[in-house]
Amino acid sequence: MRIHHLNCSTLCPLGGHFTDRISPGFLAAHMVCHCLLIETSNGLVLVDTGLGIQDVAAPEERINPFLRAILRPKLDVNETAIAQIRALGFDPQNVKHIILTHLDFDHSGGIEDFPDAQIHVLESELRAANDPKGIKAKIRYQATRLSKIKNWNTYYAEGEKWFGFEAVRQLKGIPPEIIMIPLCGHSEGHAGVAINTDRGWLLHAGDAYFFRGEINHDYSCPSGLRGYQKLIEANHKMRILNLIKLRDLAHDHHSEVRIFSSHDSVEFSDLKNEPSRLLAGSPATFENVLWMRQPAPERRPFH
Repeated sequence: MRIHHLNCSTLCPLGGHFTDRISPGFLAAHMVCHCLLIETSNGLVLVDTGLGIQDVAAPEERINPFLRAILRPKLDVNETAIAQIRALGFDPQNVKHIILTHLDFDHSGGIEDFPDAQIHVLESELRAANDPKGIKAKIRYQATRLSKIKNWNTYYAEGEKWFGFEAVRQLKGIPPEIIMIPLCGHSEGHAGVAINTDRGWLLHAGDAYFFRGEINHDYSCPSGLRGYQKLIEANHKMRILNLIKLRDLAHDHHSEVRIFSSHDSVEFSDLKNEPSRLLAGSPATFENVLWMRQPAPERRPFH
């Protein structure tokens, strides 16, 4: 029951170093759409899908022109989740469940490539997407496309909290090691996905933050990404509140939880190159012990 890290669309926004702090100059930056493929006893589980085959084939019809111009997705069919699943030797029909952090095109564009999969999302996110109100919502959501999807499973936060966060612990048909963590702000019903592994918890934080430094370095964000976050956010107060909570989690529970976001290419590369993680219950290994000994990130004031 391994976890595979997939980049399901390379994004190339302008700004270079001022967007990702790794690309030279001012031209194209390098960002990813970090998705997870999880092998479980109940079939394959996808966490986000990135862009789908139809997005790559007809971006003018599928992706809002404003977002397409800003994010500049690479549009490579080989980066779609379905193509990568086949390349790993799996049958795409074995994808039984898709858990979505939210319904932006770069996180949910591929759901139509898996027509038989059960889709899991917070109820507030689906409601906002089906009835978009305001300019931001109408830019980010395509209600007509989502209306074709029938296998929705929606949730509210309930039950025992997870490290102080609200949680959804009973996802239908999904092992209990995988839970949803509401992290609204970027969108109305944005959520993270936490997975209990043999080396502690992994938290896919979606777009709750965009740059690794926002939670575990100097608490800074490149100006390009900072501007985009403010431009597209649904609720500034809640986004900042959840960002602060993620910073506290990264500092106080660094040996128990590994946090990563959807678009940071450095985080993706680090996790992609680590030894495979298994769902909780596997015996400890030497690599596990080394990971658990990582020092806590320095806590700095919020600004």
